Amino acid sequence: MPLTDLPLTLRPLAGPLPMWQGAADAATWPAAAHAVQEAGGRLVSLWGKMSARASVAAAYAVQEGLVWLELPLADGAATYPDLAAIFPAAGRMQRALYDLLGIAPEGAADTRPWLNHGAWPKGWFPLHAGARAPAPGALQDYPFVPVTGDGVHEIAVGPVHAGIIEPGHFRFSVVGEKILRLEARLGYTHKGIDALFAQTPPEAGHCLAARVSGDSAVAYAWAYCMALESIRGIAVPTRAQWLRALLLERERVANHLGDLGALGNDAGFAFGLTRFSRLREDWLRLNRAAFGHRLLMDCLVPGGVAADLQAGERDALRAQCDAVETEVRKLKAIYEEHAGLQDRFLTTGRVAPPLAAHLGLAGLAGRASGQAFDLRADHPLPPYDALGVNMATHRGGDVAARVTVRFEETLESLRLLRAMLEDLPEGACQAALPPPQGGRGAGWVEGWRGEVFVALELTPDGQHIERCHCHDPSWHNWPAIEHAVIGNIVPDFPLINKSFNLSYSGHDR
Repeated sequence: MPLTDLPLTLRPLAGPLPMWQGAADAATWPAAAHAVQEAGGRLVSLWGKMSARASVAAAYAVQEGLVWLELPLADGAATYPDLAAIFPAAGRMQRALYDLLGIAPEGAADTRPWLNHGAWPKGWFPLHAGARAPAPGALQDYPFVPVTGDGVHEIAVGPVHAGIIEPGHFRFSVVGEKILRLEARLGYTHKGIDALFAQTPPEAGHCLAARVSGDSAVAYAWAYCMALESIRGIAVPTRAQWLRALLLERERVANHLGDLGALGNDAGFAFGLTRFSRLREDWLRLNRAAFGHRLLMDCLVPGGVAADLQAGERDALRAQCDAVETEVRKLKAIYEEHAGLQDRFLTTGRVAPPLAAHLGLAGLAGRASGQAFDLRADHPLPPYDALGVNMATHRGGDVAARVTVRFEETLESLRLLRAMLEDLPEGACQAALPPPQGGRGAGWVEGWRGEVFVALELTPDGQHIERCHCHDPSWHNWPAIEHAVIGNIVPDFPLINKSFNLSYSGHDR
């Protein structure tokens, strides 16, 4: 049943992408989810808010665009129909929603706390209006699912790791070195960003959004700016649109270069790490010289970009694209012809396309498992609509497939960057901001890891942020790692984990 056949009133949501919003009730909330699933759509995000009355919201990707549905709860109600049975990725989102707001899904199979590690007292929810942080209490044991049988034992890894990575706990159930089950425990990097948005002026919210996950600063800032610009009716100048895309592709390349080196190193090929690390460092240094920040923080602002690009900088960026492409192509051939690497990559950490579709695997990891979704191609913003994007996909679903997708996306981004630099339109790079006004808007951007989504609601006078929800694609992909490692050996976990390279910080917010 399509959404249009449900008793829902969908209204267009202002903005550059096709989006709609509507209200559901207890009956149409799960019915809409079933309709999206049956039509091949996807759950993008799920969140809630507590203002005059509580509500739960979900964003769905459908063929036509994005649908933002809201379920207002009756006064005093604190439950809503469970969606995890329809979209498994909703499970952890619903658990986090309860920890933040105290709103619970009815009949959910898993109701264990997710963000609350025990320091938040029972009955205290940080996103309630006027909530004051209590004194930390004692941490509580997390009820991991046990695995029993002859020879089965557990290996606990983290949350403190030997490498310089963010904290996360991984509980392995193994026989010998073979992994029978993995269960992850995240939430250690929860920063309270949702509450911080309520204390941030709307015109400055892009700075906070850019810091949700530092390796995706451009994607988050763009999504936030898109949402705010939609509310205020800001027309972004054409040159600024192209510069935003240029920054996004440079962010994509920087992360792929780092991951390709790290994947070589995790398979014992230190040569790959040294070569790709040098390329990435040169790339970041030119970011600093041309745009003022290695990770491109605060380069996007509401209405456009913070600074224009000069002619000399265009030449340097173009020359770097040519040089990096030459080296990446050589390294791609080395990786593909290296028997030791391929022995470690092939069949390792496989997520077959049917499982990927069931789990809602997103972004580059999804494309490596046959999930051909890329907003730059499916719903292209300028300049992608003019340049076209060749989507990189693979059906192998293993580490080798994720490596291949990274190589292909890097080369495609270099092509796009050269085209943008060659045909960069003249004109202004910022639009003036009109007077504040209230409303809601959404931003939806294909970051290097996958879809970044921002839902923004301003107070009626437009002076304050009522609710800003930022969603990272890692929410969809962390559960997939638990499936990808089954049947593999423990020493392959770092390689499998790196092949996804998911965000702890973006996931925990």
